[in-house]
Amino acid sequence: MTHKKNHVVELDDVVVRFAGDSGDGMQLTGSLFSDSVAFAGNDFATFPDYPSEIRAPQGTIAGVSGFQVHFGQNNIHTSGDLADVLVAMNPASLRASLKWAEKDATLIVDSDSFIEKGIIKAGYDTNPLEDNSLVGYNLIKAPISRLTKEAVKDLDIELKAALRCKNMFALGIVLYLFNRKLDSTNAFFEEKFKSNPLIVESNKRVLKAGFIFAENVEAINPTFRVQPAKLKKGTYRNITGNRATAWGFLAASERSGRELFLGSYPITPASEILQELTKHKQFSVKAFQAEDEIAGICSSLGASFTGSLAVTSTSGPGLSLKSEAIGLAVMTELPIVIVDVQRGGPSTGMPTKSEQSDLFQALFGRNGECPTIVLAAISSSDCFYSAYEASKLALEHMTPVILLTDGALANGSEVFKIPKVADLPVINPPIVEPNDPDFKPYRRDEKKLSRYWAIPGTEGLRHRIGGLEKENITGNVSNDPLNHQLMVKLRDDKVKRVANYIPEQKIIGKDSGELLIVSWGGTYGVMLTAVERLQEKGKDISLAHFKYINPLPKNTKEVFSKFKRIIVCELNNGQFVSYLKMNFPEFKYEQYNKIQGLPFMVSEIKEKFSSLLNE
Repeated sequence: MTHKKNHVVELDDVVVRFAGDSGDGMQLTGSLFSDSVAFAGNDFATFPDYPSEIRAPQGTIAGVSGFQVHFGQNNIHTSGDLADVLVAMNPASLRASLKWAEKDATLIVDSDSFIEKGIIKAGYDTNPLEDNSLVGYNLIKAPISRLTKEAVKDLDIELKAALRCKNMFALGIVLYLFNRKLDSTNAFFEEKFKSNPLIVESNKRVLKAGFIFAENVEAINPTFRVQPAKLKKGTYRNITGNRATAWGFLAASERSGRELFLGSYPITPASEILQELTKHKQFSVKAFQAEDEIAGICSSLGASFTGSLAVTSTSGPGLSLKSEAIGLAVMTELPIVIVDVQRGGPSTGMPTKSEQSDLFQALFGRNGECPTIVLAAISSSDCFYSAYEASKLALEHMTPVILLTDGALANGSEVFKIPKVADLPVINPPIVEPNDPDFKPYRRDEKKLSRYWAIPGTEGLRHRIGGLEKENITGNVSNDPLNHQLMVKLRDDKVKRVANYIPEQKIIGKDSGELLIVSWGGTYGVMLTAVERLQEKGKDISLAHFKYINPLPKNTKEVFSKFKRIIVCELNNGQFVSYLKMNFPEFKYEQYNKIQGLPFMVSEIKEKFSSLLNE
């Protein structure tokens, strides 16, 4: 019997979390739900959270994989704190994820998985579906495994393959819960599995079975609707930070007229940049998977010497291996962008967890006086613009640029308004014309101090560069002490002068007052949300979020001087605050740090800021 359920509740925003075993397809389920959100016109942000183990023991806490989606009709800047809806595919995922759910959340569980073996393996003493420990939650016990098998019983498909579709049953329930259609998800099946019609049909059937189950369950009443966000006119898509980074390099290549070369070695969580660029050979992209990190950056440096927009991508451990070659790029004064998708460290650390702990390495992790430009992307969609700007700075200033993103930005996704390449800032590499009578390898632009780029093979521009110290202007090898000091100063001043070509630091809120929040990189969304909510309550609080790290914006000192208190928040043990103390020791800094492999939560940040304001 079908129950009539016409009651629909309008919501401003919602957080949904999918959790299951590593083999339950939670990342795909979350991504497909994100796509449905995008098609509905909502703004959103996502947070994939998966274990470091390639294949943790099935049914254990260690093997739980999660995917959180925060969507709404207003601007969404974070992936949300606690889930309003939690999908748990087994006892372990319920136990691991319940702490990330609101106390009155809707819980959708696969009741078929709550058998004695699974319950014990998850660490429960009793069945949580029956011991009243979930009182207060809206518990929806769905026999997902059994009904999945029922949906495909007349298809010629193995039981194991059929059960791989059970995540689509859960997705069907959630799509019904939020009054979404199945069309976009069915279209995905048809495109993804077009060579295997049986897989297409089985996934469609299971998705529809989940939807129908939800229609007939009295516990799912009311349903919810989130109206579309008021987005500016344009073409939008759901994009991850890594894909946005790759696209930013493609745009910079197009705008600069330089062919794109990526020399890289796969490493979590940066590998998707390499994977994405291999798909775009039509744009004359050369993506080279090297045998190791050192070969990756050295191949890119060679490509830079020959006139390409050269990029290499890695994470913290790989950045360590690339340090000597970054020094070579500084010495040869060749443009190259090094992307560091930060993860928990040190050593192998927590490969699938996000931190901001590579800042010192980016600033100082090389031998000798070896300055580079450093900037940090602030959101998944901003990875596009940060990659573009990193390319522009490297090409126009003839120096390496380290672009810091992080695992949360790289794997998370947002609504991205696709720009027209022609509307992006012009990129003008200082390429020397053939037979230039004034050409010398280290003759410099008077304003930028950048040397000129002589592409090998260009008539009349034969020259040599290398890792040994160079004589100013001529580029000859030199051991002269005074020349060495001069060249060190020139390379350092070249990076410092970049401050003349980047925006001044903006302040969100009043430009003077009681409390200034200082943050950088991927914490932007959480900081912005927390500060705006406190500002709405009349609190005297402002935010200065830094994207440009080295050099810092020219007005940084002025910004700091207008506030009584400054607190620096970052996902490490205090690296940016230490850097600020080096540059501006006249100010007193407080700090708030989190080093758990997890992003800040808006609630914890608000509580901290409120306590400071109440002192």
